[in-house]
Amino acid sequence: MKSAQKDLFVIGESPLDLEVFENICHGQISVILSESSRQKVERCDQFRQSLASSSKRIYGVNTGFGRLADTVIPLEQQTALQRNLIRSHAVGWGEPLSLSQARGMIFLRAMSLSHGFSGARVEVIEQLLWLLEENLHPFIPSRGSVGASGDLAPLSHLALVLMGEGHLLDNQGRRRPAGPDLESRGRQPLVLEAKEGLALINGTQLMNSLGLLAAGQSKQLVRWATLAAALSLEALEGSALPFGEKYHSVRPHKEIGDIAHSFRNLLQGSQVLAGHYDCPRVQDPYSVRCSPQVLGSTLGVVRQVTEVFVREAGSVTDNPVLLPEEKEVVTGGHFHGQPLAFQLDFLYQATSELANISDRRVNLLLGGNGGRLPRFLAGQPGLESGLMIAQYLTAALVTENKSKAFPAAVDSVPTSDGQEDHVSMGSVSAVKLAGVLARTRTVIAVELITAARALQFITRQDLADSGNRSQLQLSTPLNDLIKAMDKRIDLGPADRPLTEDLEIITAWMRQGEIPAATLKCLDPIA
Repeated sequence: MKSAQKDLFVIGESPLDLEVFENICHGQISVILSESSRQKVERCDQFRQSLASSSKRIYGVNTGFGRLADTVIPLEQQTALQRNLIRSHAVGWGEPLSLSQARGMIFLRAMSLSHGFSGARVEVIEQLLWLLEENLHPFIPSRGSVGASGDLAPLSHLALVLMGEGHLLDNQGRRRPAGPDLESRGRQPLVLEAKEGLALINGTQLMNSLGLLAAGQSKQLVRWATLAAALSLEALEGSALPFGEKYHSVRPHKEIGDIAHSFRNLLQGSQVLAGHYDCPRVQDPYSVRCSPQVLGSTLGVVRQVTEVFVREAGSVTDNPVLLPEEKEVVTGGHFHGQPLAFQLDFLYQATSELANISDRRVNLLLGGNGGRLPRFLAGQPGLESGLMIAQYLTAALVTENKSKAFPAAVDSVPTSDGQEDHVSMGSVSAVKLAGVLARTRTVIAVELITAARALQFITRQDLADSGNRSQLQLSTPLNDLIKAMDKRIDLGPADRPLTEDLEIITAWMRQGEIPAATLKCLDPIA
């Protein structure tokens, strides 16, 4: 692996983007600390040590935490203070983070500490990077953070593992104590010094990790939504004029133009659209002709979220922040998740909208398209129900998306006896994203299956003849897509259970195995 190109990320030297982050989360890139970062961390560590023995009251170094900040902690108890902090704050609950999500947290915490403003030793960062290199999966419950004062509970569960406490997860999701794993691998548990426990947990890394991974999945869904919409346009024999380059130049939103460009690529050479050029239909429904505007708006949100979250990944989110050159300690609010919380809520809403418009196109396809298609795409309507109930599923999923779309960032429940009187709740928004991504992926999968089945009545000679229609040819990119689907599931019209087909198609979508010529058409969305 280490001989391959782009296999190593050097903190403090290598540029970070979404693709690199995803590859780190999936274990495809190793991470090390640069010498320049090491020097910054060591300089700040020296400053921290001088503060620990100072008579000046410094939050988190020689004081308690939260409302207990007025309690002074003597030098000989400062190690115990940090250990107790981690143990007491590990109060998470719920489904644990996946390995990729946990790896994202580990990497991002190391990134934040590497700037040399947090007062953690190099050994702390190296312990984090060791977890990445060993591909160990810390047990980190997903619930417990309020998105301010850092993602305290989740990061505390991570810090416990560094200390040889807490738990790891095996490949089956079973918990085991972390201590024996460290011992068997010859790794010493981390003994935290003054400020280091607080430096490990006062940050936005749960929100940041989940948000970046969700942004990557959402961008993938924009691609699939574009493919599904293009197939539906062909099946509905709609007009491609609303996707023209000149047309979109008069309202020059970049992301909308990028989606329209992808549509033009996908539809080039279509005999279906060409054969419908002189159709008397004046205009298509909104869910067809407004696809660039809707999908492009989601793409714009994804790009905005990615920019904000990559910026956060390169930031210091600690408190207090140590400024060694100025000999200053600033107790402020860089841990506050509000910049991320708004973006997380926005990403939820934007992803949900992909499902909303997809459901409407499914409904159009099942309605028969003015008699051009059999109702519900059944081989024998009446005797067979076709895909009638598939739209029931999409209706249920889009409603569930809507019911959970309330923006958590507009809420705040004070904590720590009112000391922390405004919190972002961004972690709530971050955890919700997995659900909307899965539900939206399923709705788009239903549209792919529905449009593909509808196209059988247009492009397959036997079905075209039975409907007194002439056979028409799809564009090459969309034809390749249909062939890829046909290899995986039966696209014929006979009634059968569809759950397994949906599982196959959604798994295919997650893997992103789009045919090369088809994928090339989506370059503007990259």
